[in-house]
Amino acid sequence: MKNYFLVMCAAFFLFVSSSMALSSPLKRYDPATKTCRIFTHATLWEGYKVFVNNCKVCHHRGNKQGAKFLYTESKVRKAWNRVFAERYPICAKNGSWSNLSKEQIARLNDYLYKNAADTYDPYDATDCG
Repeated sequence: MKNYFLVMCAAFFLFVSSSMALSSPLKRYDPATKTCRIFTHATLWEGYKVFVNNCKVCHHRGNKQGAKFLYTESKVRKAWNRVFAERYPICAKNGSWSNLSKEQIARLNDYLYKNAADTYDPYDATDCG
């Protein structure tokens, strides 16, 4: 009986830990660079800093440049990938991205992808605060 209890506890622990590991993506395929990008806290933090220090300079509410208000949930993951793969926004064409390195742009894309509109799951323990 004691062995049965230990086996059941171990099986439950494996089930819970495996479901937690799969709940949030830890990597993604980047179509712009054609590489697999691994998310870490440090790289996502760098992407956040690029977003705040570069994108939000123009893309804030009430800006004088006429740029649309932008935040991470402005687009879904597929749309953010398209922005960086095709470089179609005006700010990509007018040289606003020219002061950013390729790695900074990739980390910005990682940050926006990870926090896009279709990533929140109210039933996922990793998303609740």
